[in-house]
Amino acid sequence: MELNITSRGIELTQEESRLIRRKLGRLDRHFDGIIETRVEITEETTRSRQDRFLVRVTVSGSSTQLHGEERGDTVLAAVDKVTKIMQRQVEHHKGKLREKKSIPDEPTAEVAAEATPERKYVIKKLDVKPMAADEAADQMELLGYDFFFFHNTDTDRLSLLYRRNDGDYGLIEPEKKR
Repeated sequence: MELNITSRGIELTQEESRLIRRKLGRLDRHFDGIIETRVEITEETTRSRQDRFLVRVTVSGSSTQLHGEERGDTVLAAVDKVTKIMQRQVEHHKGKLREKKSIPDEPTAEVAAEATPERKYVIKKLDVKPMAADEAADQMELLGYDFFFFHNTDTDRLSLLYRRNDGDYGLIEPEKKR
C-alpha cells in the first residue's frame, strides 16, 4: 500500500509523520485490497482551538474509494479520530465484499476538459470503477457526495448517479446522437 502525506499551512515533524504512517499504515491489515492512502493535513485559523487541525484521508482500492475527515486540537488527535472512522469504513466495505464474494478489476480512465480562451477548467482525473448502480449509491453515501461517476456493469456503459432534490437517486446514461 502506498501512503502519501501532504500538509498545508503546517510543517509536520518527523515524529508526527512517523506516527501518522504507523497508524494509517495499519488500514491494510483490515483489508488487503487497499492500493493507496492519501492523507491531507491542514492547519486552519478557527475560533475553536479544538477544530484547528483538519485531517482528510482517502483510501483507494481495487473496487472502492473511501473518504473520511476529522478535526482536532492537535494533528495527532485529528489523526486518531479519522483513523477510527477509516477503520470502520474499511471493515464495512470488507464485509460487503465478503457478502458478494467477488472483487472486480478496475480499468483506469482519464476524464479531462479542454480550456478555451473564455473559460478555464480544472482538470480532474479519476479511476472509473466498474460496479452496479446499487454499489455506486453505496459509494456515493460513504463518500458523502451528491453525485458519483462509474462504469455501470449492468449496462456496460459509463453512468452518472446523482441525488435528486426529492431525496431519490437519478441515473444518467449518456447516448451518442446519430
